[in-house]
Amino acid sequence: MPDEPAIEATGLEKSYGEVRVLLGVDIRVQRGSVFSLLGPNGAGKTTMVRILSTLLRPDAGTARVAGFDIVEQRAHVRRSISLTGQDTAIDELQTGAENLRMMSRLCRLPKARARARANELLEQFDLTDAADRRVSTYSGGMRRRLDLAASLIVRPAVIFLDEPTTGLDPRSRQAVWEVVTDLTRAGVTIFLTTQYLEEADRLADRVAVVDGGKIVAEGTSAELKAQVAGHRLDLTAADRPAFGELVRALGPRAVQPVDDRLAVSVATDGSAGHVRALLDELDPHRRTVARFTVHSATLDDVFLALTGHPTEPAKETADV
Repeated sequence: MPDEPAIEATGLEKSYGEVRVLLGVDIRVQRGSVFSLLGPNGAGKTTMVRILSTLLRPDAGTARVAGFDIVEQRAHVRRSISLTGQDTAIDELQTGAENLRMMSRLCRLPKARARARANELLEQFDLTDAADRRVSTYSGGMRRRLDLAASLIVRPAVIFLDEPTTGLDPRSRQAVWEVVTDLTRAGVTIFLTTQYLEEADRLADRVAVVDGGKIVAEGTSAELKAQVAGHRLDLTAADRPAFGELVRALGPRAVQPVDDRLAVSVATDGSAGHVRALLDELDPHRRTVARFTVHSATLDDVFLALTGHPTEPAKETADV
């Protein structure tokens, strides 16, 4: 059905012993879109991916992926999806080309087509020069790119990318972003988990923020930013006493005070009048604020406002 969502979940719950990881999650992802799930370590992002990709059974709730029930029609779901997890799943004793040819054959491509598809992916992910080297000699970024290439041997209806660019250099990350964009243009649905806010901001049609096992906000990047503020005024205090004065004057309006940098921010509508009014209010004698800048709100601001803490750097360890 063309109007049926690519992914639809209702009331998903999951616990590990006494630890409740998902507390009734509802999501709906349109076909041919990029849906990004943002959250800190331990928020339940990877558990969500594992449930939707049929690797885990939910304790409660229902979900359909590519039109199939994840429990009752698990085999159909698996034939319709591809999953790239946080850990690479490639054979280090084989070369890059051998890995891709083997995966192509496992996907039932004829021998000649398997070789051709491997060569296409090696070129697409800038691995041609390393094609005949053992994967054990690859850098971490090269292994990640090879793992992503292997997940795209056959174009699925839905691709789950669980923090796909962790550990990649900027050039490799850009290459992955271009692949994601090309796939969605071809009608593939992408379910992306990430801690790189720039990644979600750039790629996602819709973003959901998960914290404490629940979806705390969902919308387009612009909609989520508008919930916090259109813009932010960043202030640098003249000295430590001045910093204390600013934080006290702002009270609950203070955003991300950083003591060692004497920096604090406050929401603004971005207009000259409002910025002047804030500066007059906070620094009437022109002695408290040393510098200020105004910029548009970011997803980091959204994350902080909704979860009470900033995002954490992406880690190599698996989330729950």
